[in-house]
Amino acid sequence: MLEGIRGRRSNIEVIADILRLGEAGKTEIMYSANMSYRQLQRYLSYLTQRGFIDMTKIGNPVTTYKVNDKGKQLLESIENLLGMLGDEEDGIPGRSFLD
Repeated sequence: MLEGIRGRRSNIEVIADILRLGEAGKTEIMYSANMSYRQLQRYLSYLTQRGFIDMTKIGNPVTTYKVNDKGKQLLESIENLLGMLGDEEDGIPGRSFLD
């Protein structure tokens, strides 16, 4: 298992965790993806600037982030890659990366 070797998630794994949420506010993303607010800001900025997620203001200061088609394609690619690299013993491709 690779998790024993590294112990930490890669940037790509964190991005996949964010994209898997589909649509959420900052607080939900931060807790679901297990990251600090500072990290959250960096990842959201990166993903919105590159067109993988869309930011929608639904009030002041309420903002939601939603994965768009380009983000869904990225997530599919990441999951395929993690599946190819992951431990398949438990029948869940890529699980060793994500747990």
